[in-house]
Amino acid sequence: MNLWVSEAVRKIEADYQRSTDTHLFKLEIPKLKNVDIYLKDESTHPTGSLKHRLARSLFLYALCNGKLSDMTTIIEASSGSTAVSEAYFARMLGLPFIAVMPRSTAQSKIDKITLFGGQCHFVDNAPQMHDAAVTLAEQTGGYFMNQFMFAERATDWRGNNNIAESIFLQMKKEPYPIPHTLVMSAGTGGTSATLGRYIRYRGFDTRLIVVDPENSVFYDSFVQKEPDLRNNFSSRIEGIGRPQVEKSFQPDVIDAMMKVPDAASVATILWLEKLIGRKAGASTGTNLWGALSVARDMMREGKSGSIVSIMCDSGDRYMDTYYNSDWVRDSIGETCNYTDELNRWL
Repeated sequence: MNLWVSEAVRKIEADYQRSTDTHLFKLEIPKLKNVDIYLKDESTHPTGSLKHRLARSLFLYALCNGKLSDMTTIIEASSGSTAVSEAYFARMLGLPFIAVMPRSTAQSKIDKITLFGGQCHFVDNAPQMHDAAVTLAEQTGGYFMNQFMFAERATDWRGNNNIAESIFLQMKKEPYPIPHTLVMSAGTGGTSATLGRYIRYRGFDTRLIVVDPENSVFYDSFVQKEPDLRNNFSSRIEGIGRPQVEKSFQPDVIDAMMKVPDAASVATILWLEKLIGRKAGASTGTNLWGALSVARDMMREGKSGSIVSIMCDSGDRYMDTYYNSDWVRDSIGETCNYTDELNRWL
């Protein structure tokens, strides 16, 4: 093996060995009866989000497939969190990194990318990201990491401490150790693919429900069984939702999907902060709204069990957007009806 590639793999694996697993915590919600909800806190990774796992897998996948050298410029199409994590690993390997992202991306994410030595290339909206990344890779002679293509195949879904294996191991001592339902949103679709495949591989009696924000085509594609849907809109919930069905999205391992209003996602993270004293990104709100909806249905049907979802990243990245009431009013709309519904759980 090329010595540089061998050393690059060693550095990434060493970084993994220095990391501890992320915490799985139980939400104390007074009105829940015989149903427990857990969030896996992916915000504690070195780069602050679930995408740290994906970026590590994508770099190892590219290295082991002979795509990178010590001179390769890394290009990625990302609204922020994946780019932050890839910038971290690119700096670790001494490689230039360019993130292609919408101009509307939170400034805190842009600052993180530049902190790790990356550059930002802006486009007007999400549908333009892919083509711009392809063009940049051609112009620089670089490698387009292409999370939306490779996310589902770069991760070892059978185990190797992927997020699915981690969840089931951490649930072993809980009252309902095999979750009734896992709830996950889709950006690339890679995490939901990993969860769904692992459930089937291990033979667990667990449902996988994927939640989708407004302006995203995943839900409609799933319901209509139409894999080529696309639109011209950008998701207002950063990190999830896409204007086209990405190759990493695997509908056949998903049991059901749910459309979540963007105002509900934002209301849920503000409600969650009052519950646990911590801020989360809006994609966590999408996940938790879905988990609460599943819990309501289970209680109505007299079922008991556990529901596990993901805290994708910290809300500290979104102080100028989702935690700014003026921005929410102008960009998302009124959230009070959803807040009232959430408060009934307390």
